[in-house]
Amino acid sequence: MSSTSESIRLEDWVRDIPDFPQKGILFKDITPLLQDAAAFRASMERLAAHYAGAGIQTVVGVESRGFIFGAPLAYLLNCGFVPVRKFGKLPFQTVSVEYALEYGTNVVEMHTDAISPGQRVLIVDDLLATGGTVSAAMELVEKLGGHIAGIAFLVELTFLKGRDQLKGHDVFALIKY
Repeated sequence: MSSTSESIRLEDWVRDIPDFPQKGILFKDITPLLQDAAAFRASMERLAAHYAGAGIQTVVGVESRGFIFGAPLAYLLNCGFVPVRKFGKLPFQTVSVEYALEYGTNVVEMHTDAISPGQRVLIVDDLLATGGTVSAAMELVEKLGGHIAGIAFLVELTFLKGRDQLKGHDVFALIKY
């Protein structure tokens, strides 16, 4: 990791948007970090450094912002990338999982040939809140016989206790609120 990358405070590139998407919510907007080449590079280098030598064989990115971090991370770790998509977005045979939202449910899918049994998988998303979406991605990986070697996030909202749903796994977040 470059010395310039080490000196960047990633928190400085996340802005607060009050009352979005609804009143009472303080939204953590990561787009300033994505817009700044040095901050984005620093986040990717730090994620890659954490998993260097961990034997990661594929990175799974959760739709949609998990794609932003997952694909370049797979490149840096010299492995493949697998998307977890919303229902009906993948063209080949899929395995799917339904999971609970605050009001209702959602379904995510992965191609049936995306993960090989025993393959070491790193799951990546932009934000850990309650853990519901990433838990669904974990279930998909496990249905296909993959081994979850880690779960990575740019941001973790610790007060929502999403990490509690991920016990027994290596969970890493670059920024914690």
